[in-house]
Amino acid sequence: MKVNERIETARLVLRRPTAADAEAIFSRYAGDPEVTRFLSWPTHLTKDEAHGFLGVSDAQWQRWPAGPYLIECRRTGVLLGGTGLAFETRVRVETGYVLAKDAWGGGFATETLGAMVALAHRLGVRRLYALCHPNHPASTHVLEKGGFAYEGLLRRYAPFPNLPAADPGDVLCYARVFA
Repeated sequence: MKVNERIETARLVLRRPTAADAEAIFSRYAGDPEVTRFLSWPTHLTKDEAHGFLGVSDAQWQRWPAGPYLIECRRTGVLLGGTGLAFETRVRVETGYVLAKDAWGGGFATETLGAMVALAHRLGVRRLYALCHPNHPASTHVLEKGGFAYEGLLRRYAPFPNLPAADPGDVLCYARVFA
């Protein structure tokens, strides 16, 4: 089942990315080292890297019922960040969120996560999970507010290419399980 490529919440529009979004993705969040510090993908150094993400996004949307979404302010249309559902199987899916610095602290991550939870539930997902760097308490707070349960520490699980250590680092695993 394919879903609508546009979701509206009280303050946000979540929509499928298009090729025209590359510059805004790069300039608003993907090219900002402070924003991408705790993410599992490297800070984009050029707009071409944002185009690469758009290719990956299109491939996910072709294979699965949903994929990456951009987060926009419903009132102004300004790009605030990104989110989405990354399917491993039809019933096991990862989610996450990234917001531009000027969108931090406004409750947008919580609102976005709620939309992803509702979408996953509607698609019949049984396990929705998110991974988080242990030194990112703002993100763990959002996950807990979103009803995700802390499942544990995954030791030396994933690289964080924007941090000094090149080796895989520990991550916290949070999940919601649907009946």
